[in-house]
Amino acid sequence: MHLFPFILIFTFTISFSFYMILGQQPYIGVATSACFEKGNLNSILGYTCSEVNPSCQAYLTFRAQPLYNSIPSISKLLGSDPLKISEANSVSEETTFETNKLVIVPINCSCVGDKYYQFNTSFVVRNNDNYFGIANNTFEGLSTCQALLDQNHIPNVDLYVGTKLVVPLRCACPSKNQTEEGVKYLISYLVEFGDDVYQVSERFGVTIDTILEANSLSLQQPTINPFTTLLVPLQDKPSSSQTVEPPLPPPPPPPPPQPSSNGSSSKTWVYIVVGVVGAFVLILLICSIIVRKHYLTQKRMDSESVSNNFAAKEKAQGKELEEESKKLSEIISGIAQSFKVYSFEELQNATNNFSPKCLIKGSVYEGIINGDSAAIKKIDGDVSKEIELLNKVNHSNVIRLSGVSFKDGHWYLVYEYAANGALSDWIYFNNNDENKSLSWTQRIQIALDVATGLDYLHSLISPPYIHKDLKCSNILLDIDFRAKIANFGFARSLELENDQNAMTRHIVGTRGYMAPEYLENGLVSTKLDVYAFGVMMLEILSGKEVFALYEESDFNLSSVVQGEHERLRDLMDSSLQGNYPLELAIFVGGMIDDCMKKDPTTRPSMNEIVTSLSKAFDSSLSWEQSVNRYHNFS
Repeated sequence: MHLFPFILIFTFTISFSFYMILGQQPYIGVATSACFEKGNLNSILGYTCSEVNPSCQAYLTFRAQPLYNSIPSISKLLGSDPLKISEANSVSEETTFETNKLVIVPINCSCVGDKYYQFNTSFVVRNNDNYFGIANNTFEGLSTCQALLDQNHIPNVDLYVGTKLVVPLRCACPSKNQTEEGVKYLISYLVEFGDDVYQVSERFGVTIDTILEANSLSLQQPTINPFTTLLVPLQDKPSSSQTVEPPLPPPPPPPPPQPSSNGSSSKTWVYIVVGVVGAFVLILLICSIIVRKHYLTQKRMDSESVSNNFAAKEKAQGKELEEESKKLSEIISGIAQSFKVYSFEELQNATNNFSPKCLIKGSVYEGIINGDSAAIKKIDGDVSKEIELLNKVNHSNVIRLSGVSFKDGHWYLVYEYAANGALSDWIYFNNNDENKSLSWTQRIQIALDVATGLDYLHSLISPPYIHKDLKCSNILLDIDFRAKIANFGFARSLELENDQNAMTRHIVGTRGYMAPEYLENGLVSTKLDVYAFGVMMLEILSGKEVFALYEESDFNLSSVVQGEHERLRDLMDSSLQGNYPLELAIFVGGMIDDCMKKDPTTRPSMNEIVTSLSKAFDSSLSWEQSVNRYHNFS
């Protein structure tokens, strides 16, 4: 009579002890954004070394993105052998992946300094880079800003262009208990929006319990976040089939038929009770064997499920790619009258065979076509969405696409030339060029230009479009310092987004500019661009990147917009040397605060922003004229 509760308590104790033994590393959670945390809270600096395995074969995952979407570019970024990447993904060494394609990256993981597992690669700082952006945008969460700072001991403000950094990538080796359970490899899986532990377990053919245990998670607290790594224990090497989205779970089996009521039911219940008690006694005697067998059996069943569904999914993907290619051909043929289709030889002649002397930045070259300058951008991957959008657009504050070309799997887009380059080259405090500075009125004019271009995209074309990656480096300045919105690779039709219930599983853009509702819940609306515009305006006023601003512990935008003049003076770009109208600066600060409200419904529309900035610009012109008259009189 007292045996049943004893069995329950004993079974719970065994299960809990088993969980604690197999627990490998603490899941990092939201610590990726806590750039000022000290120590190794939640494995911020890396996974803790095991005494058993100081080094091992491990794997990373990486999602293909512009600039890093081919095996050569990914291998160079992550420091992995291109041949091993091609073998792990069952493709050739020259393969270019579609954007967001999950790629398996083999590495040798080692314990460094008897503290943390890591695999080191190197990275050369580019213009406007910082630890937060390098960790979360370039490396997608395979490193952290804290680990970068700890590894390099260079303050964020001293990250100059050309600085070579050591980047510790997050990896780990199996613990002793995992090894005894047959685990041979750990893969650092990059979590994306919409992932949960069940989906990850389905993808890799392992049980949910093994993932929870490996990351010290529980069924009560199983939450995982985008831009983080989740350790997945594997008995076999990962394969290309696991980079495919897992199939939907099968429907639950129908309930068993209810037993009929008859005179023998009482005897049946006696048998059932006896059987249950016997089963518990058996579990008590061979608990550890049953647990191990359960784990191995479940893994085999999950693997078979993935294999059975892979062939059908691969066929569906092939059909989807064929449809995309057909659609792209239709778009190009449909816009032939709008855009000139250049031969590759014409672009070679325009850029002196793509000479480094013609390189502007990244993969953009200056070319001379029919005596006029043009910007020629080399792009890998699908450009149909950007071409389709720019074919509809005709506005002075949106960069104009004039032609296209295609050669050896690469697209070449020919844009109008913006002589003064990116806005980021002119406003950031560390642009290393004292001659590059903008007056107050120029800054307000540029902000008004950007707002006018966004208002056009949001309200004056059908269907409306969202840029989704608005930032200073994507704003170009022409010879007269008039702004043009550029880089529409992430732009999407609001109509399309609404067809997908205004939610997205693929978070794209730049951390720091992303609205909270988008980053946390995938909610999509024009208010994404409004939030990013507020961040951009903050940078225009201060001359600093938003990451640098929030590193200043005493920075408080609310105190600025509430009229604390001294705080505002501290915020303003030092290159202005106090040459700005204080009242207008406070007014613009209030606009920034409105744009960056957490609740998207309380943010203004771009049309309202255009109206406010038009008044601010008119007042700025009047102020500038009065200042000039004063100086002339003096």
